[in-house]
Amino acid sequence: MLGRTYEDQNCSAARALEIVGERWSLLIIRDALFAGITRFADFQRRLSVAPNVLATRLDSFVEHGLMERRQYSQHPEHYEYVLTDQGRDLQPVILALSRWGDRWVAPEGPPVLYVHSACDSRVEQLIHCSTCGEVSDPADIGTRPGPGAS
Repeated sequence: MLGRTYEDQNCSAARALEIVGERWSLLIIRDALFAGITRFADFQRRLSVAPNVLATRLDSFVEHGLMERRQYSQHPEHYEYVLTDQGRDLQPVILALSRWGDRWVAPEGPPVLYVHSACDSRVEQLIHCSTCGEVSDPADIGTRPGPGAS
């Protein structure tokens, strides 16, 4: 989580960063989405994240509705962390961030290719206008007040 809140900003991006903006957060979500990881020890082993940091992130995801905590063993008592619809909705964020990383900080090329399971073709994301189609230039995107504007 970020060190401060954004109560004075009416901004969905800032509010989202309060939940998933910490360095480990999107990596945990990535591994849950694309590697099917649900168990604490598996997250820790794969990411080499400190246990206290991982516990804090997972607890926060449960608190904010991105994951559900489910018991899978009684003796000893163990839990897994399963993505909810809200957590799975972060998939396009991971794909967009990975695409940016592939283009700008992966000199040897993409380390991971995201592919469609049914046909094994690469997955691409497009930004498109709901009325006239694709938006080809980021400069063509503007803003206006929405229903939640103050």
